[in-house]
Amino acid sequence: MDAKPQQNPEPPYSPLPPQGATSVPPPPTPIRTTLRRAAFGAMAGAVLVAGAVIAVPDDDMAAPPAPGPVARAEAAAAAGSPASLSDLTALIGDRQKWVETHPADAPSWAVLGSAYVEWGRRSSDAAYYSRAEQALQRSLAAQPGERGNTEAWVGLGALANARNDFLAAKKWGETVRSRQPKGWTAYPVLIDAYNGLGDYAAAAKATEKYGTLRKGVPALARTSEMYRNQGWREDALATAREAADHAGTAAEKAVALHRLGELAAERGEPAEALAEYDAALRTDRSHLVSLAGRARALAALGRTDEALADYRTVTTKLPRPEYVLELGELFESLDLDGDARTQYTRLRGLLSQARTAGVDESLTEARLEADHGDPEAAVELMRTAWEAQRRSSAVADTLAWSLHRAGRSEEAMQYADQAVGTGVRNASYAYHLGVIESSLGQDGPARGHLEEALRTNPDFSPLAAPLAREALDELGDPAEGGPAQMQPPAPEPSAEPEPSPESGAGASPEASEKPSPDGGKGSPEPSASVSPSPRTRDGATAAP
Repeated sequence: MDAKPQQNPEPPYSPLPPQGATSVPPPPTPIRTTLRRAAFGAMAGAVLVAGAVIAVPDDDMAAPPAPGPVARAEAAAAAGSPASLSDLTALIGDRQKWVETHPADAPSWAVLGSAYVEWGRRSSDAAYYSRAEQALQRSLAAQPGERGNTEAWVGLGALANARNDFLAAKKWGETVRSRQPKGWTAYPVLIDAYNGLGDYAAAAKATEKYGTLRKGVPALARTSEMYRNQGWREDALATAREAADHAGTAAEKAVALHRLGELAAERGEPAEALAEYDAALRTDRSHLVSLAGRARALAALGRTDEALADYRTVTTKLPRPEYVLELGELFESLDLDGDARTQYTRLRGLLSQARTAGVDESLTEARLEADHGDPEAAVELMRTAWEAQRRSSAVADTLAWSLHRAGRSEEAMQYADQAVGTGVRNASYAYHLGVIESSLGQDGPARGHLEEALRTNPDFSPLAAPLAREALDELGDPAEGGPAQMQPPAPEPSAEPEPSPESGAGASPEASEKPSPDGGKGSPEPSASVSPSPRTRDGATAAP
């Protein structure tokens, strides 16, 4: 590497004081062995003849000592679980010292590179991604992946996911899987890559396989995420609760509680979400993503002063672009336009830094441009992402909204439909689709999707939720009785008397053998009362 790695990276949120970095765990408590020779009256001869030497353990003898921070971090990585920030700090310092004197140790370079990826992700410091890439390349130079160094390939896959380069992550993950079909380490990389590309069927298969290869809390967390993406809220909640109940470390517990908070927030229960985020922070006070969730929940509860305080803290210590955008929009919802513009300017600087570091933040940048900048620029960003195979529900929704904001609502419809059709229950997706439908004069489905958005999460956004209510009020109530085609028309009164039951025996064979529209084996001609489109004539989506 060109520059000596930082020996002790500063934790972003006051973690425990860094402990001494060493790869050797502390020695066990010494056992004092004493030899007692006894001669008690008549027993003395027998003892001496037997030559008995009795070893009596000291009372200080106890259970094996607890592992040190480096050992804990290594154990977490081996289990696919998160390590605490203090343990991660110790691991990085330990491996930095080791590779300085053992530059040909490929596994240690791979561990160091993967630890850099995790630190960069959890601190939002993209500079660590460059250090990670250098360390992983050093590992491969010492031992190529073809000669068994798949740990470095897994690290490169995790690095690609951290940079939102999901195609590259997919390549690395599938390469490792093909060489180690019974290993589990490739599957977290593959699951993130497939989800980022919008290939939810492949992500579900990878999640199921991961669960068979690696039991435990990490597999439960991935399964909960899969259920959430499929719209199975009850299953996602039950599995996330099971993961929280079985978590073995504070870091693992905080991640599970954060997932419960996210699920509660998505279903429009901010008070419950706040309780879960608070529990996560009590478990691990350095879990800043839960602090961001707490700010979001407080804003939904109308406790804006507290929300602003939390947002200021989290955007200082964990300056992720999406959090800065949320803070700017909260300011704007409070008519603090100057503060909002300050955050949007700051966000543009962060996006520029991300591009320089090779991190693709085009999704957040497009959201910024669509609502607070140049919608045409947002369209170009999302077009590029779509052509690069990034076709997740988030990309589809952002592309649809960007097209609508740029005045191309008809083109936006297909992407908005796709975002909602993926199964995930996201109030923003339903809101965007409803607004697009309303702009095209499809009042029926627009009303339905706006109601769905507010029913899913009444406070999904401090800016957009009030606009959803205004749009719904402008549409007004539907006409009484609903669409005309929902009920069959009354039969016309016949001038001729109906035939008696006996007359059926004399009916012509042609009449008796004529198949019904839905009973014949052939394809009937479409009826005038049945639309071939999945939407009814007033635009309402047909029920499955």
